[in-house]
Amino acid sequence: MKLNQLRDAAAIAEHGSLRAAARALRLAQPALTRSVRELEHELGAPLFERRTRGMVLTSVGEVFVHRARAILSDVERARVEVDQIMGGVGGSLVAGLSIAAHILLLPRSLQRFNKRYPGVHLRIIEGFFPTLIGGLRDGSVDFYIGPRPSGHIPEGLVIEKLFDNDRQIVCRAGHPLARKSNKPVSLRDLSKADWLTTSITQEANDELGAIFRRHELPPPRLVMQTQSALSVMLALLHSDVLAMMPMQFTQFSLVKKAIVAIPVIEKLPAPPMVLVRRTGFSLTPAADYFVELLRNRPPQP
Repeated sequence: MKLNQLRDAAAIAEHGSLRAAARALRLAQPALTRSVRELEHELGAPLFERRTRGMVLTSVGEVFVHRARAILSDVERARVEVDQIMGGVGGSLVAGLSIAAHILLLPRSLQRFNKRYPGVHLRIIEGFFPTLIGGLRDGSVDFYIGPRPSGHIPEGLVIEKLFDNDRQIVCRAGHPLARKSNKPVSLRDLSKADWLTTSITQEANDELGAIFRRHELPPPRLVMQTQSALSVMLALLHSDVLAMMPMQFTQFSLVKKAIVAIPVIEKLPAPPMVLVRRTGFSLTPAADYFVELLRNRPPQP
């Protein structure tokens, strides 16, 4: 079994046909056909179903291509790691960051990273842990940083606590519920407001609802749910919704002074910020440096 055969099978699965895969790989289509047939013969099982409009993975093919992609990713990672150890500054880095990590950690890290590794192609994925598990396990995502996921961490991944954090209630400057003084109010005083949630659980109000239930209050009225930091900012700036965000949110340069905190009496602890990566695989020098930049707890406002 050869690496080019793994590459060929992964390309066909990605592009859906021999012709498109051959074009992407800049290979003659007969050579690609021969490569896949030899691979299927060696495995003793068909990897694809041949259809009039293309090729579809069989159940065996799905398992094999998943492994093939992980192997190809590891080979590329090894090449990049050796290059960076030898003084090179090329390669790529894929980091999965939650909304909180984007706001709290990314702004103060980018300039230093780009100065140290100007040739590394940095790809940032804004997402939540459940959406990144597949990429973390097959190596296409180097690491995830965000609030600690609830429940069990899948096999093959390791988790490291970075720091604890707290949350605050935020709204636009000039919101009717915003106070000019720093005197805290109660969540009860905010219970009839419209709320935005960034939760992606099956129950969209789970996170906010748990806070309100803890203080024996009726569930908040949710009018919007989003998974995007940009959507959060736009919703807060252009409506009267409230949101529960990390303590440092109002110090974020894009919204500073435009979005303010409403001090509340109740404590609003946040899940700790964590790093999740593959077990048994070291990060490349560039990825390790980026993690170190993101690792330290940001200052409280």
